[in-house]
Amino acid sequence: MKDSEKLTVWQKIGYGLGDIYGGGSGTLVSFYYLYFLTDVVRISPGLAGVVILISKIYDSVTDPFEGMLADRTRTKLGRRRPYLLAGIPLVFLSFFALFYPINYSAESSRFWYVIFSYLFFSTVVSIVMLNYNALHSELTLDYNERTSLSSIRILFSTVASIVAALVPLEIVKGFADVRQGYITMGLAFGLFFALPYIATVAATRERKEFQKPPEKFNFKNDFFIPFKNKTFIRALMMYLFAFVAIDTVSSIIIYFMKYFLNRGSEANYVSGTLLVVQVISLPLFVYLSKKFSKQRAFMIGAVIWTVMMAISLLIQPAQPNAIVYIFAAIVGIGTGGVVVCMYAIFPDIPDVDELHSGQRREGIFSAMITFMRKLSSAFAIFLVSQAIQIAGYISPVQTVVDGVTKLIEQPQPDSFILVLRMMFAFVPIVLVGLAAIFAKQYPLTPEKHQQLNNLLAVLRKDQPLTPEQQAERQLLKEELVG
Repeated sequence: MKDSEKLTVWQKIGYGLGDIYGGGSGTLVSFYYLYFLTDVVRISPGLAGVVILISKIYDSVTDPFEGMLADRTRTKLGRRRPYLLAGIPLVFLSFFALFYPINYSAESSRFWYVIFSYLFFSTVVSIVMLNYNALHSELTLDYNERTSLSSIRILFSTVASIVAALVPLEIVKGFADVRQGYITMGLAFGLFFALPYIATVAATRERKEFQKPPEKFNFKNDFFIPFKNKTFIRALMMYLFAFVAIDTVSSIIIYFMKYFLNRGSEANYVSGTLLVVQVISLPLFVYLSKKFSKQRAFMIGAVIWTVMMAISLLIQPAQPNAIVYIFAAIVGIGTGGVVVCMYAIFPDIPDVDELHSGQRREGIFSAMITFMRKLSSAFAIFLVSQAIQIAGYISPVQTVVDGVTKLIEQPQPDSFILVLRMMFAFVPIVLVGLAAIFAKQYPLTPEKHQQLNNLLAVLRKDQPLTPEQQAERQLLKEELVG
């Protein structure tokens, strides 16, 4: 590896701190937002799912244009860092608005507030995270160094996810008034997610060779040609299926713990156990990725996860607490492999695209990835919300005693418990199995990536290719692009 492609510890840490927002906010929304809407804001599960669906229709229009704008931005700070800098106050404000427990008397008024606050949050996530993800590809071009950078990033992301799984409900429980608890939580986590971007902007630099003037805008090339890239499509399908599975489990685990296992007070601790073990497993999957490939390590994690979700059907309320925590820990090993390998794979995609298009379009690919991440989360939460409403879920009753707002939970029908258990087990088994199928077909090996980097180094200097290099380029395009 060239010394110029090695990153300092400060660069890795500074970049990694930025994913406190990506990992932490995603976890908090996946674990608690549906519950917040149904039990605190008190809108029906069906309307809660509509909120998520509307935001994704909005994202499908705005995300690609945001990526195109980022790729065409040219400033003294570069293409990516200006958006991260501007995002600091916006991250804080949007997250606080998202979890503000609006208390209008009419459900329709509460519904419209939730829609607008979610669209605000979704827009900020898109702008900040697509530029953050795009920056990953620019910091280093080396295959293994990108895996190392991904592991640092996922370390911070997972630590933030642990905090986001454990702490929010503890903050809420610390207040007699549940509304005041959520207001305080929103303020605290808004700052927690926003401030790390100061370090990210300070620690990172963008490559000068990627700052050349952009080519003239072409709608077809920018928005449709990437979907003809075989490597990108395989990676995108791996990501989509795996993260829909993650979001499905995340969005129902609080219901699963509370209404099936009768251990609602432990939901955040079980989630925290999963995430702690996910952090511990990161070095294992970095090692497996370097020894074999990112693809192979991903598949190992997927198999572990699938087997454990099948075993979840054997878990019963009367079993010892230790069984639940052991189950969560082993699932954490599997998800750790899937997450770290997925985020190590994505920075390689713009390299494949550059071989084909001659352009650096990290922003477009990052926008598509960010959009698919939000789409996967929305898809999961929408289906879960509709399923639990059809299954007969009964929301808590809100009462105010001496000025203090409290929620009184209601008994749930057997139909709801059955649907809950089936979603918890079978949805991940099917989706992670599909992700593993696409992983097996993923074409970019470490050897091919090294060939790719060597060719791109020549092309960036506008040097002519030898006949052998031209033949190699054509073969790589056939294998990687299709």
